[in-house]
Amino acid sequence: MLSGRAAHVDEFSALVLSLAMLVTAAKLGGDLAGRFGQLAVLGELAAGVLLGNLPGLGPLQYLAADTYLDTFARLGMLLLLFEVGLELSVRELFDVGPSSLLVALFGTTASFAIGWGVAAQFLPSAPRTVHVFLAAAITATSVGITARVLKDLGAWRSGEAKIILGAAVVDDIIALVVLGLVTGGLAAGPAASASEWRAAMGLVAKTIGFLTLAIVLGVKLTPRWFRHAANLRAPGALLALGLCFCFFLSWAASAIGLAGLVGAFAAGLVLEDSHSEAFVQRGERSLGELLEPMTSFLVPIFFVLVGFRTNVRVLADPAVLGLPLALTLAAVLGKLTCGLGVRAPGVRKLTVGLGMVPRGEVTLVFAALGRTLQVGGTPLLDDRAYAALVTLVIITTLMTPPALKWSWRPRAGLTRVSGQEA
Repeated sequence: MLSGRAAHVDEFSALVLSLAMLVTAAKLGGDLAGRFGQLAVLGELAAGVLLGNLPGLGPLQYLAADTYLDTFARLGMLLLLFEVGLELSVRELFDVGPSSLLVALFGTTASFAIGWGVAAQFLPSAPRTVHVFLAAAITATSVGITARVLKDLGAWRSGEAKIILGAAVVDDIIALVVLGLVTGGLAAGPAASASEWRAAMGLVAKTIGFLTLAIVLGVKLTPRWFRHAANLRAPGALLALGLCFCFFLSWAASAIGLAGLVGAFAAGLVLEDSHSEAFVQRGERSLGELLEPMTSFLVPIFFVLVGFRTNVRVLADPAVLGLPLALTLAAVLGKLTCGLGVRAPGVRKLTVGLGMVPRGEVTLVFAALGRTLQVGGTPLLDDRAYAALVTLVIITTLMTPPALKWSWRPRAGLTRVSGQEA
């Protein structure tokens, strides 16, 4: 009995020590990245890569397979998508105009098509599902990275910014729909039967139907729930209700065969600032502010583990290095075609295309899930493909700020869209 209790204590002690190491590495990496003018996520990824690949740190390899740490990382991944949704709103889905929709469709279609071709060329023996998964992983623009760059440029209200951010919202939804397809079992091979394709189309309809139902009912019902919750005097009622709504929609998505991340993102879209209004009026913080301490702890664990699981040794081979470089080129070229969808007058098409280039959270989510999904008893993504996606995120994130600054330089002023000053 005592030995069992001691083993439990040792297991728990190992967990808290592991969490301490990962969080410390994340914060140090994020701080170092900030000192060089880069985003914290790059530092977190780099810290993980160093921990997982530096000689002499072999005893730390247990971190990659620790199920408890993986649970923390998955929860962080869920809250990350919830937080991204919170920063947006349902209204933005309808107010971005035709340009944002066309930009998203052009960029997503081109990125997917070019990415599929690159994956098929460099991984000819891999199942078609791997090609589809890699192509889908490079379709979504990083909302957080794009928004931060536009804010730093002082172009937050420009016509280009509105189109870019609106298109990024649509990008995320399309990527999450595809993610739902893959995790729901879409593995159509070269000889896919008609029944398999009918099942795939049914899953597309299911995903779109789930998002539509969750958003429509959520917008209608949640304001009343949050007003009633404001009558509760127990501390933390707003955070508890927000998390419960997120977790419920995540469970509902999983229950019908979709990725739980789809539900978390939908929950974030539904919950707007007005849901926190009654709580804020009595001196409490908003839901986004209450969520920040949780995400600042859990989300970096996810990014450090993503970097930790990256085997940089596979990139040492010039033959292997071709995949991440080719995927990165596909990701950039795919988004530069976005300019073809710009219909608003006075908006620079090249700036819109460059603003859609960075990949971030959603691509890393794909990478992490690709390591857990199984095809024929083996991980969907091998070390080479996984490292390629992480490398793509790092390159596109680094290149976007200077590229956007360059595209803005010749301009004497910002644009106007729909009569509004940018």
